Amino acid sequence: MSAEGSERKSLRSRKYSYVDYIASFFPGLRKKLRVAKIKITEHKYVKDSIAYSLLVSVILLLLYVLIFFTARISLLWLIVLYPITLFALFMFMMRRVDAVIAKRERDIDKELLFAGRQLLIEIRGGIPLYDAIGHLTREYGEVSKVFGEIIDKTNLGVPLDVAMEDVAEETPSKPFRRLVLQIINSIRSGSDIAVALETILNQLSQEQIIEIKAYSQKLNPLGMFYMLFGIIMPSLGITLLVTLLTFTGVSLGPVVLWGMLALIIIVQYIFLTMIETSRPRFEV
Repeated sequence: MSAEGSERKSLRSRKYSYVDYIASFFPGLRKKLRVAKIKITEHKYVKDSIAYSLLVSVILLLLYVLIFFTARISLLWLIVLYPITLFALFMFMMRRVDAVIAKRERDIDKELLFAGRQLLIEIRGGIPLYDAIGHLTREYGEVSKVFGEIIDKTNLGVPLDVAMEDVAEETPSKPFRRLVLQIINSIRSGSDIAVALETILNQLSQEQIIEIKAYSQKLNPLGMFYMLFGIIMPSLGITLLVTLLTFTGVSLGPVVLWGMLALIIIVQYIFLTMIETSRPRFEV
């Protein structure tokens, strides 16, 4: 019985070592999971990513076989295509944490300036810093959650400046870290928190104005290229092509038409993604 138990333990350790070996290629994964507030271990995250990638790749493999069989393409191409698909799916699953961090960063930056203004008003009104931060734990979305973490740590006996420093280290928003570190420096140096807070809020406000202007300048060429390559060329180009081929007696097959449609969709998606990613992180 003991020999069987040791064998199971050995197999389990080899299995875990294999997942941990893959996780070793992502050294910053543990910190990213903390920043993204994904409450699982890096081992579990990699293991789930492998499982999902295998499941989806098997479904795609069956789809590949159906398409290749219908188009009479050699199935030997799957020897190259399947590993590429599996690797791409695994990397996509591993990048989920980066997408969660980016979304959390946008949500924090979107409400940070408004929450900071309220904090400044309350501090100038004579409200203690702890109580002023406690009033920010509502109505400001992700920013309220972050300030709520500071209050929770403080209630557990952690000094307020230490709690703010710990939370700032696990927050993806650089403006939030700048604001919090400015408050921490004021607490530890004994200077006026309101003055330091007003300074950093004015800086953030100016940076947002500059970012909005830069975004408006980017929209002009993007809109022009989108109208040209996303609307005018597909519509007029396909119409002109069909008209010219009609005189030559050549007709476009369904495969070519579906290919054109797929190309148009890809071009539309690229332009819309470029516009969305260049958009400021806060509300405009």
